[in-house]
Amino acid sequence: MEKRIGTQKITPNLWFTMNAEEAINFYMTIFKDGKKGRSSYYGEEGFEIHKIPAGTLMTQEFYLAGQEFLALNGGPYFQFNEAISFVINCDSQEEVDYYWDKLTEGGPAESQMCGWLKDKFGVSWQVVPLELTEMMQTEDKEALSRVTKEVLSSKKLDLNKLRAAYGK
Repeated sequence: MEKRIGTQKITPNLWFTMNAEEAINFYMTIFKDGKKGRSSYYGEEGFEIHKIPAGTLMTQEFYLAGQEFLALNGGPYFQFNEAISFVINCDSQEEVDYYWDKLTEGGPAESQMCGWLKDKFGVSWQVVPLELTEMMQTEDKEALSRVTKEVLSSKKLDLNKLRAAYGK
C-alpha cells in the first residue's frame, strides 16, 4: 500500500500566492524522488471571501526526499520568510553545489549567511554538509571558533574551507 500524506505526524503546509503547482514542479526537477499526492480544488463556496475561482487548485500533497509537504494556493495574504527554513543535509561538496545551484535558479539567490538561500518562490533552505554537524559538536573550542567564524562569513558553505578552519 502506498504511503499517503497524513501518515507523517507533522506535515509542513506551504502557503503559495497562486503558484503552488509551479513550485512543486520546480522542486520535483531538483529532488529526483519527488512525487505528487492528492489534490483538492476550490468550489463555489467561499468565493465572496477568498475570490478564487471554482476549479482552481487549492491544495496539492507532495513528497521530496521522503518528506511529506502540503502546498496551498491561498492568495497574497501571507509571504514566506527566513523564520522557517528547510535543511538539506548533504554528503559532499558536489551535493551542496547541486542543491545550491538548482534552488537559486531564477530566484533571489542566497539570502543571508551560513548556507541559507531563498528560492524563486521565497522559500528558505539551508544547504549544509553533514560533516559540519560533526565539526560543530567538537569539544575543541579553538576549532569550533574557527569553524563558526567560517560559517558566519559564508553564504554557500564550502566543505574545503570548513575542513581547513577545523584543522583537518
